[in-house]
Amino acid sequence: MKGITYVRGDATAPQAKGVKIVAHVCNDLGGWGKGFVLAVSRRWSEPEAAYRRWHRERAGNDFGLGAAQFVQVEPYVWVANLIGQRGMRTGRSSGVPVRYEAIGAALGLLADRAAELGASVHMPRIGCGLAGGSWARVEPLVLRRLVERGIPVTVYDFGA
Repeated sequence: MKGITYVRGDATAPQAKGVKIVAHVCNDLGGWGKGFVLAVSRRWSEPEAAYRRWHRERAGNDFGLGAAQFVQVEPYVWVANLIGQRGMRTGRSSGVPVRYEAIGAALGLLADRAAELGASVHMPRIGCGLAGGSWARVEPLVLRRLVERGIPVTVYDFGA
């Protein structure tokens, strides 16, 4: 078992051969407009459209904390919309929106899909930006749900 590979770069431009899944955390309100999703939307329009449709039709699907949606954006690239954030942080908010249990559940679904596709997984430090989470709490979830199952994982820190 290898660990997580950490690189500087853009997670929306995954550096690997074969099938790749770009994973990120979304909120459970249907909001898409700040943080890493902006980079996703600059590169591909399909993940945002699929997420908004998934939320709009939530009465008849599995949308909610711990769910995962997989959107193919290129022949060998998928985007995983992982619902791991309860609401959004506002000026009046107390506490953080991240939900570690939901991220863990969504990572389990991601591992199943990655294994099915023979894919590697690429992500920023999910749940640690606008969701307000701690990488010290998210990293063990990534190790347990993905790396221990033999899924190659690369985490991207944006910048030079």
